[in-house]
Amino acid sequence: MNKLQNELLKISDKEYAAFQSKLTPGVDPELFLGVRVPLLRQFAKSYGKSDESKSFVNELPHKYYDENMLHALLISQMKDFDEIVACLDKFLPYVDNWAVCDIMSPKRLAKNKDRLLENIKKWTKSKHTYTCRFGIEMLMSFYLDDDFKPEYLKLVADVHSDEYYVNMMSAWFFATALAKQWDATIPYVEKGLLDTWVNNKTIQKAIESYRISDDQKLYLRGFKRQ
Repeated sequence: MNKLQNELLKISDKEYAAFQSKLTPGVDPELFLGVRVPLLRQFAKSYGKSDESKSFVNELPHKYYDENMLHALLISQMKDFDEIVACLDKFLPYVDNWAVCDIMSPKRLAKNKDRLLENIKKWTKSKHTYTCRFGIEMLMSFYLDDDFKPEYLKLVADVHSDEYYVNMMSAWFFATALAKQWDATIPYVEKGLLDTWVNNKTIQKAIESYRISDDQKLYLRGFKRQ
């Protein structure tokens, strides 16, 4: 093990590693050190100030799941838009699970939404599962409120994938869009514009949401497809 891996091992928990591996199918259980997320966030804050961290984000691929989680948190802490996007484009092809993808949330990207949107369009067209998922997640996080435009819905509706983790994010996006932008979003359900699985999962998630009214939930039930 190198220096960083040993430092992570010192704050790890074997039982938690086993728990994490069960939540993250497709990743070798031997690659989990078991660092709990709150501890990893604390570690990332201090490690991100070191010169070592700059080398770390350029050394890909990493061996351990926890290193990838750390990498995602370091990107989330960055302040410069261009640096964030460059690091994302370098790292995303190596992301191989939903947890690393979803923990990555660089808030500074929202400071330049016009430029970010161009990157989102590129990411959502990617055939790489977690690059596409990340693009949809960024659209959901930053573009369904005051900056919403109906055309953003089409960006996600145009994603056709056989990948569970892409389709689940698409459904999450549309369920959130129904909660925040009902009038613009409901035609995608009414007109059958979503892939069947995404349509049905969108309805399920919307019905489970406290942000959707009882009347809306009753209406949505009529659009489940076989």
